[in-house]
Amino acid sequence: MLEDSKLFFTAPLRWDARDWTYFGATLVAVAAAHEYDDNVRSHFGTTLVTTSNEDPHSSRDWAPAAAMVGLTWAYATLIDNSSGYEEGKAMLEAAAFSAVTTEVFKAAAGRKRPNETANVDDWRNGGSAFPSSHASITFAIGTVLAESGNDEFRWVRRALGYGLASAVAYSRVRDGAHWLSDTVAAASLGIATGRFVTHRAEEREVRYSLSLQPLDGGAMLTYTYRPP
Repeated sequence: MLEDSKLFFTAPLRWDARDWTYFGATLVAVAAAHEYDDNVRSHFGTTLVTTSNEDPHSSRDWAPAAAMVGLTWAYATLIDNSSGYEEGKAMLEAAAFSAVTTEVFKAAAGRKRPNETANVDDWRNGGSAFPSSHASITFAIGTVLAESGNDEFRWVRRALGYGLASAVAYSRVRDGAHWLSDTVAAASLGIATGRFVTHRAEEREVRYSLSLQPLDGGAMLTYTYRPP
């Protein structure tokens, strides 16, 4: 975990041209979403509320993330599967990295939520809208679910992982808890975090094995190596 933390928070120092291209594309996507923030808010008819900071839908929107982690651990326990346990731990690691990073961005941006202000550019004003914690953490966990395991049921995993996360992002925008660009930034952060964790898990995976098989008059030692 400590090694992963160091690599995660210093990752931009090792980005190559492709990584910077992805980063640039993310900035373009967030900027494009920002252009439609006010339109989306008007479409959903978000009521301006300034008397309360409570989010009545917070627990509901955490449910998909909790379900993905809980069901992964429950299934791994049911069939006593070590890969399932590792996947569950990867989900928690991705959630932790995403949560910390999101809070840093929230503190730096200070953006007010659409149910707190009518000004789409109300930044650096003590708000906590940008990016969405619910969306970033759910996308991080969903990405681990989507990209882990073998390819036999890849489409099912991706439909569940990315589908549930997208539903949470939609819910946050619909209920006025976030602007559209808050969730686009959160999705990008969550997916990047989830992919980082799954790649690290693959790197740590044992790619060799030794086996001893008894034979008539002796034994056979077998060494197997699976390249990355």
